[in-house]
Amino acid sequence: MRLRNIPGAREAIAESDYVVHEDVMRDNKGHWDTVFPRTQPLYLEIGMGKGQFITEMAQRHPDRNYVGIEKYSSVLVRALEKRKQLEELDNLLFLRMEAEDLTDVFGPGEISGIYLNFSDPWPKDRHAKRRLPGREFLARYDRVLTPEGSVEFKTDNRTLFDFAIMEARESGWHMTGCTFDLHNDREMSQGNIMTEYEERFSSQGNPICKLVITRQEQSAYDNSGGQTSAIEAPALRFTASCPAKNI
Repeated sequence: MRLRNIPGAREAIAESDYVVHEDVMRDNKGHWDTVFPRTQPLYLEIGMGKGQFITEMAQRHPDRNYVGIEKYSSVLVRALEKRKQLEELDNLLFLRMEAEDLTDVFGPGEISGIYLNFSDPWPKDRHAKRRLPGREFLARYDRVLTPEGSVEFKTDNRTLFDFAIMEARESGWHMTGCTFDLHNDREMSQGNIMTEYEERFSSQGNPICKLVITRQEQSAYDNSGGQTSAIEAPALRFTASCPAKNI
C-alpha cells in the first residue's frame, strides 16, 4: 500500500491528547480501565483508517470504551481531525501501532470485542500470515478477548472472506453471524455503521460480506454489539460458503 506522506503528521500525533503513545501504551496492559474516565467494556478496531466507523460507534455507545488502532501516521492524523471536533467524547482513544503487538499492549480478557473493517487482503500466498482474519491473528485475539468476546469482520473481498471463514473453522471459533450481502440482510444490517471504504465499494455495486465469530458458543447475536440471553443460538455448520443454520 502506497500512502501519500502528510507533512507534520507524526508531530500532530505526538502532540495529541487523544493518542496513547508508544512509551506508555505497554504500561497500560491489563489496566486499560484506568485510562478512561469510566470503567466499562473495551472494544478495539484494528486498522481503523480515517476513523469514521469507530468514532460513530463511540458516539452511539457511551457505555463502552473504544480504542482505534492504525499503523500509518498519514491515516491516523485524519482520524484525529475528526476527533478534535468532538471534545465532549471521552470514550475514544487512538494507538499508532502494529497489530502484531496486540498482546504486548492488552492483557488477557481485557477486550470485549474486536472490529476488522476492510482489512488489507494481502493476496499473495507468502503474505497469508499478515491477514488480520487469519489464524495467527485469531490466536492473538483469543488471548485478549473476554470469554464471550467477539470478532466482527467486514469486507467486499470475497476471496478474503472465504479465507476468514475457513481460518475461523480450523481454529475452533464459533460463528454467530455470516452474510455475503450485508446491506440486503435485514437482520445483520440493523445498526450497521459504514466505513469510508464501505461507502465507496457499496456505491460501486460491490456486495459487502460480514462475519461474526466467538471463542465459545453464544446466545443469539443482537447486532448492537452484544448478545441476548433469552434465546439459545442455533447450531451453525461451516461449508464453503456461509453456513446453514440447523433449526
